[in-house]
Amino acid sequence: MSEIMEQEELLETSAQAAEGSSGAETAPETVPKRTLRQKWKDLPRKKRRRIIRRTILLLILIVAALVLYRIFGKGGGEGEGQVITDMVQYSSITSIVEGSGVTRAKSSETITLTTAGTVLDVLAAEGETVTAGTPLFTIDSPAAESAVQKARSNVDGIEKQLATAQKDIAGLNLSAIFPGKLTETVDLNPGDTINKGDVVAKISDDTRLRLTQYYSYAYAGDLHAGQKVDVSVPVLMTSISGTVEAVHMVSRITPEGTKLFSADILVDNEGALTAEMVASATVTVGGETVYPYEPGELEYYRTGELKSTVSGTVLSSSLVDYLQVSAGQVLVRIDGEDSESEIFTIQQNLEAAREELETAEKNLANCNAVAPIDGMVIGLTIKPGDEVNAGTAIVTISDTSTILVTANVDERNISYIKPGMPVELEQWETTGLFGTVETVSMSSTINNGVATYPVTISVDNMEGNVQVNSYISFKLTASQNDNCLVLPLQCVRTVSTEEGETLTVVYVAGDRPDNAVENVMADEMIPEGYWAVPVEIGISDNYNVEIRSGVEEGTEVFTQVQSMYDGMGGMGVAGVAFG
Repeated sequence: MSEIMEQEELLETSAQAAEGSSGAETAPETVPKRTLRQKWKDLPRKKRRRIIRRTILLLILIVAALVLYRIFGKGGGEGEGQVITDMVQYSSITSIVEGSGVTRAKSSETITLTTAGTVLDVLAAEGETVTAGTPLFTIDSPAAESAVQKARSNVDGIEKQLATAQKDIAGLNLSAIFPGKLTETVDLNPGDTINKGDVVAKISDDTRLRLTQYYSYAYAGDLHAGQKVDVSVPVLMTSISGTVEAVHMVSRITPEGTKLFSADILVDNEGALTAEMVASATVTVGGETVYPYEPGELEYYRTGELKSTVSGTVLSSSLVDYLQVSAGQVLVRIDGEDSESEIFTIQQNLEAAREELETAEKNLANCNAVAPIDGMVIGLTIKPGDEVNAGTAIVTISDTSTILVTANVDERNISYIKPGMPVELEQWETTGLFGTVETVSMSSTINNGVATYPVTISVDNMEGNVQVNSYISFKLTASQNDNCLVLPLQCVRTVSTEEGETLTVVYVAGDRPDNAVENVMADEMIPEGYWAVPVEIGISDNYNVEIRSGVEEGTEVFTQVQSMYDGMGGMGVAGVAFG
């Protein structure tokens, strides 16, 4: 201001000098005194501009001098700004989670053809609400019918293959197929290789023997199944009881011209009988003994081969010629690893074939499609006569009575989100919408160093107020505490110690507290007289954070250093925000 006054005096002096040099024509008492503004106007324009520039430069120099004084005038400015503090106090705090997500129908089914066809009829329209079972369209697809037949035939073939393999693998324990006596046994030792189809012994059922006898047609009708007969065995010089097993009305003609029929006689073997023994059977009819045309030879009731049904390595064998065995008795044990692997492969092939059949049947059913669920028809654009290519999604049925919203919640608040919590929603300025947290996933996605967790929100949409496949805003109260210690977010710092430990601290004013920590590496200058104290924090909002432990109510805590810039445009707050 003094400079300006000097400039004004200069202007006045200049004006007076100009008046004095104008001559003595006008007496001083007759000239009226001019104002400063008039004097300023009388100055040349160039001189006025020079005065203005000097005045502005002077103001700039004054401001710069003040700044330099604040910064360097008292030891470089450390601690020079105004120290701002806050007090730990009891208050309430509410953590609100806000964001947006995409809506989708809770239940949705799409009908897709995997074979080409021709549209015959369309029975529903885009946007129509249908119930499950409502006919939608009809498509003629010979390829779909052929695919079902081929897939079903493939399944039948593999099922038979599996049944055979399972039956074969039962032969890992090679057993007697019926009771009897072993003959023509093969010498097998542990470690020997055995192949599928190898015959290792013959077995003959000698528990009973069969005798075939021929009788004259004169006695036709007198012999029948179940009838008792006497069997004479000359080599044993004895007769034993037998039973007619079957009568066969064959026509055997003897050289004498006699016509004969045959009968099969069974004889129980108590151990003395064997095959090829000569015997004859007589039967009493009406008190008369009927003799056969000729004796016959005893035969084993049945014979068979003991054959391996798998390939593998012999584990043990008890094959011995003339060994008397019972039905099911294990005679050879085989390691059938290859056969088990074969069965596993067949089972895998069968599973794949059944899935192929299921897909083919579903595709054929889709040619005469009905709505799979209650809902709205979406994306149905076909018309009769259209050729539909394989892989075409024909229509989607979406149940929009319930809408799901997938939202993402950050790691700071996810622990507070629980199923059943109410959620406030807004879509396209439509307010008053509410939903409920349905699921909370514990699988996170990390972006820019922040982990977020997907949360599913369920919305009742019976009135159709929520649009599907569209963005929607959500807001929910993650947590709330009505009586807790709080501090502004700026008061809380995350620091490291020289030992590499990361701590959450506040800087407490006054004498050194017992729980203060040393060797803290902060990224800012902390005024003298403030001590780093570890604290446990809880929930937070946009301004404050809950202090669970570490400091007590009424504790004075450093917030920031406010420099002179704050009075000149809001610049230069020396401090860091929470985190």
